[in-house]
Amino acid sequence: MKIFPTPLRLALLFIALGWSSGLAAAEKGRVRDLKITVLSTMLADGDELGEWGFAALVEADGKRILFDTGANTDVVLRNARSLKIDLGNVTDVILSHWHSDHIGGFLPLRDSVKTATPTALARTHVAEGMFYPRRSNPPHVEINQMIRLKADYEKTGGVFVSHAGPAQLQPGVWLTGPVPRRYPERNWSGSVSVTTPKGVVEDTVQDDMSLVFDTEQGLVVLTGCGHAGVINIIEHARDFIRPTKVHALIGGIHLFNASETTLSWTAEKLRGIGIDNLIGAHCTGVETVYRFRKDLSLDRAHAVVGAVGAGFELGRGIKPGDIAK
Repeated sequence: MKIFPTPLRLALLFIALGWSSGLAAAEKGRVRDLKITVLSTMLADGDELGEWGFAALVEADGKRILFDTGANTDVVLRNARSLKIDLGNVTDVILSHWHSDHIGGFLPLRDSVKTATPTALARTHVAEGMFYPRRSNPPHVEINQMIRLKADYEKTGGVFVSHAGPAQLQPGVWLTGPVPRRYPERNWSGSVSVTTPKGVVEDTVQDDMSLVFDTEQGLVVLTGCGHAGVINIIEHARDFIRPTKVHALIGGIHLFNASETTLSWTAEKLRGIGIDNLIGAHCTGVETVYRFRKDLSLDRAHAVVGAVGAGFELGRGIKPGDIAK
């Protein structure tokens, strides 16, 4: 019998273990390759543009998804071009909720790719309640732009998929759907009313929805504003996926103007869950990120303020960008 030299035998063993690990992850419905790149938030350097909004490109096991579309009509498109990111081969869009700072680029982005690639950005996932009428208090005028955008988008051949609960888009990639409010986290303005099938009530942004990835390292949670409350979102995901730690929390969690009591409570809950990496973008708040870095015992390599072009890659960690290092 031929015996391989020790280095080669070790190399073959490592390759076999890698294949075994990859197969095990696939069988468990877990994501093996994941990269998330921020395309819209307030902080930017180089040729990119900052804005009060959020968007991110997700690349998960060969599938590319656009999560939110920023506030202004052209910012995500311009930032994607500056970062040399092609959105023409992205079929699916996720809109985290109805607010204008997450849907501004929605139709312009679809228009920019539909002629060359009719299937690009042609399927959009929303949570139940996205298209309910909303009125400001006062002046009591309709402010939900998604009602108009729905018809315009469908004229381009686009389709909406509405989710009333958790949904798995592909192995290990989950939408939360509307998030149960287990804890009394209050992360919305309180100045808007919504007309629901049960009547007119305060708009608590029940259509707020996050994207969650199940990985061998733990859950990766991507939020738009987290109006449902970051703890409610994570605990909901841990209920329907598995009760594990959060390997990365990325996006906006709407704590920029939170009280000391709220920040302390949230930090304590996050410590109990376990957070390996944090990219606090959009409405999280700069001071909140620094506060959580300290409270969660993270260093500057594992907790950063989100910037355009910054991202997270499974196995590599956070790429902060120059201005957020």
